[in-house]
Amino acid sequence: MNSRTTLALAFLFLLPPVIIAQKLAPEITAADIKTHIMYLASDELGGRASGTPGNEMAARYIARYLHEWGLAPLGDSGTYFQHFQFVSSVRSGPGNALRLVGKPVDGGTLNAVPDADFRPLGFSSNGTVTGPLVFAGYGISATDSSYDDFKNLDVKGKIIVVLRYSPDGSDPHGTLTRFSSFQVKTRTARDRGAVGFILVTGPVDEQEDGLIRLRFDQSFGNSGIPALSVRRALLEPLIAQSGWTLRAIQDSIKARKSPIVFPVEGVTATITSDVEKVTTTTANVIGFLPGSDPALKDQVVVLGAHLDHLGMGGEGSGSLQPDTVAIHHGADDNASGTAGLLELAQAFAWERPSLKRGLVFAFFSGEELGTLGSSYYVNHPPIPLARTISMVNMDMIGRLEGKTLTVYGTGTSPGWNALLAKYNADSAFTLKSVPDGFGPSDHAQFYGKDIPVLFFFTGNHNDYHRPSDTWDKINYAGEEQVVRYVYRLAGEIDKEASRPPFTRTASPAPSEGGDTRGFRTTLSIIPDYNGGVEGMKISVVRPGGPADKAGLKAGDIIVSMAGKKIVNIYDYMELLGKLKGGDRVDLVVMRDGKALNCTAEMATRK
Repeated sequence: MNSRTTLALAFLFLLPPVIIAQKLAPEITAADIKTHIMYLASDELGGRASGTPGNEMAARYIARYLHEWGLAPLGDSGTYFQHFQFVSSVRSGPGNALRLVGKPVDGGTLNAVPDADFRPLGFSSNGTVTGPLVFAGYGISATDSSYDDFKNLDVKGKIIVVLRYSPDGSDPHGTLTRFSSFQVKTRTARDRGAVGFILVTGPVDEQEDGLIRLRFDQSFGNSGIPALSVRRALLEPLIAQSGWTLRAIQDSIKARKSPIVFPVEGVTATITSDVEKVTTTTANVIGFLPGSDPALKDQVVVLGAHLDHLGMGGEGSGSLQPDTVAIHHGADDNASGTAGLLELAQAFAWERPSLKRGLVFAFFSGEELGTLGSSYYVNHPPIPLARTISMVNMDMIGRLEGKTLTVYGTGTSPGWNALLAKYNADSAFTLKSVPDGFGPSDHAQFYGKDIPVLFFFTGNHNDYHRPSDTWDKINYAGEEQVVRYVYRLAGEIDKEASRPPFTRTASPAPSEGGDTRGFRTTLSIIPDYNGGVEGMKISVVRPGGPADKAGLKAGDIIVSMAGKKIVNIYDYMELLGKLKGGDRVDLVVMRDGKALNCTAEMATRK
């Protein structure tokens, strides 16, 4: 036993005595489900964000029960924990610098002070650039041409200064607000040839002259150019050389809806951006019950749920209340699924002698960051995927209203609908069937590997991704019904004499990152949100889709599409909004360090 194993096992038993001593009924009960959810969604666990102490406490809680019920560990070094790393945050490195040189600068040269005068943005590209300084208004170029700061401005090879927000101010409902995000502005600047980007908050928008907080965006890891936030006190004297003040510029643009742009005459800027990515470790928790049938015991069924949530929320967390930093309890999302999976593990543990196939109980971390844990699992399976006959997933099963239960993946094996109907003969549920195997949870990673899936979900609600998703709002009796239903279905899959055949569905293509529901076109891929590369790394290629037909594979990195440089997922998403079904686009992808060229015909999203 190595030191890591010793440490992991020691971790396992560091639970509060009240939790260790809790005795649960062997059968599936609403009371036991409530016990699990009340702990997992408690203030003590702080929202269970991946890589946080609360997430680790949840993992130890799960592992403690798996150990108590006699499940074999399938994690690293004989433990229940399958560790993986992800980029959790960013920090300023020691090399950040901003130098302004020219006659208008007091003394001719100004070396700004990091974190006092300026700070890199969290998605800034690292490196050093030098160029003439240009004021580019709000840095907005509306797609309908109603407002364009770049219409009469050449920024190629230059460093631009832009105001935060839009001519509508900080109004979230303004007509230009959708063009005002940091990501869109830096991409717009880069695409027009700017080599550097400086953001300043105008006096009309903020009384305090503050810098933008350094934070990491999982989807937008690299802007393609160095990008800074700068205090306006540093730039106001330079802007004044043109006869303007920032306040006057803002007032004029708001009143006239007409851009004000100009070169900052005689001033050259040099930017050095040094942003360090902070890597954090989290873990899936995996337990195993072996099968006993000589002909079937080498096959396994994976039962899954994700254990992570959004932590304290805040900007960039995925919270739908991002202006509120508070515990996002995640009782339904997904303490409910985690509790359900614990109940299944206990129930099946009591009848292990009768199991024909093996059952894998996989509690995934990193789902809220882009199904990172399940992606890691399918690429590092503790039991070869060729032996996995199906995957059953539970995510948000705690808010059953009436009798409606949504089941994704019903088209991924021809026998699924009959199986679902067999155990719903009493019409306990009104089943809403979604044939597609792709969907907003961990099962999509398995479907992408040609494994039949079923995903159970009781529906969205107003507490989704908000601090108000608390334990007292769970329908415990309803969840007991759902878990007992899944238990019966999984039991039959385990004992069925033949392996369920896999079928590919003709349902709508998967979401490709962000809010893509309004996009008309698709490549039929899922991005790898933990790619950690320049470009957009592909996690899953949907069989038969445009990417598959073009020869793309999981692991490829798209670096150019339709003649546009692709640095991150946002670059890709912007193109989706401009293309239509039938358009043929040239792609450049990196595979094993080599550039490959191909052409794909875009498909219409159904």
